[in-house]
Amino acid sequence: MDKFVTVQDLVDELSLELLIEQSDLSRIVTSSEINRPGLALAGFVMHYPAERVQVLGRTEIAYLNSLNEDEMKSAVMRLCSFAQTPCIVVTRGMELPPLLYTTAESVGIPLLKTLSSTPKFIGQLTTFLEIRLAPETLVHGVLVDVYGIGILMTGSSGIGKSETALELLKRGHRMVADDAVEIRRISEDTLVGTAPPLLQHLLEIRGLGVLNAMTLFGAGAIRTHKRIEMIIELEAWQDDRAYDRLGLDEAKHSILDVELTSLTVPVRPGRNLAIIIEVAAMNQRLKRMGYHAARELSEKLMSSMED
Repeated sequence: MDKFVTVQDLVDELSLELLIEQSDLSRIVTSSEINRPGLALAGFVMHYPAERVQVLGRTEIAYLNSLNEDEMKSAVMRLCSFAQTPCIVVTRGMELPPLLYTTAESVGIPLLKTLSSTPKFIGQLTTFLEIRLAPETLVHGVLVDVYGIGILMTGSSGIGKSETALELLKRGHRMVADDAVEIRRISEDTLVGTAPPLLQHLLEIRGLGVLNAMTLFGAGAIRTHKRIEMIIELEAWQDDRAYDRLGLDEAKHSILDVELTSLTVPVRPGRNLAIIIEVAAMNQRLKRMGYHAARELSEKLMSSMED
């Protein structure tokens, strides 16, 4: 089944007031989009998104109060006639027409209230739903924040991911997750990584065991979440493999249908992986600003050959 949140989750997270006791708070929300049902109240229900949370603001309430008894009854029945509607929320703490209470109660739609203004509440609700309903996956790796760049280190067990993260922590960078990274796609081109609740702040170093990064290095050494901008795969050095020495062709790796820059860094004794990853992060920032060292060298070589 697709991801969902319950109306009870909305009540708890956004501190909403329940207006009808014994409401079914187990009703589910499957869409992060919100609807203001002004057109439905006026009688136009074609393409009405009944599966969304319905928000009544000052405009909708003023419109209902302007109707006579029969018109209001028709408008309220249209609003409450869709069984898949998860709930109705009224903003600014406004009073509702009594007919809306009785109709919502008779069909089992929870009626909620918030003191927040309509735009503020919709923003809060949309943010909450986008995070909770975002597609997600679990990846074996280490997520670190190096110079503001979220880097996901991957590779086989024992290759040195956690040791590299430890060295980066000593050099003043921050860790998000070790061993397992929960990744959510919060927009079409944005991935955010977090640590599973049981593993937050923890770092496993073979020979030392499990360490608490926040206890050892302070609260400034960890982050709860970070946008992922590049992937660095650590692999054992292979003498018979030709590794990229210029960096002209950027490899890409897809996670949840989002393309990320991917680098493969061979591991062998004597290589300082922490420094390599620091430089990779700085180079990524330069590329983001429009400077590409490898391409500049290539252009200079081509110009020299033409001359």
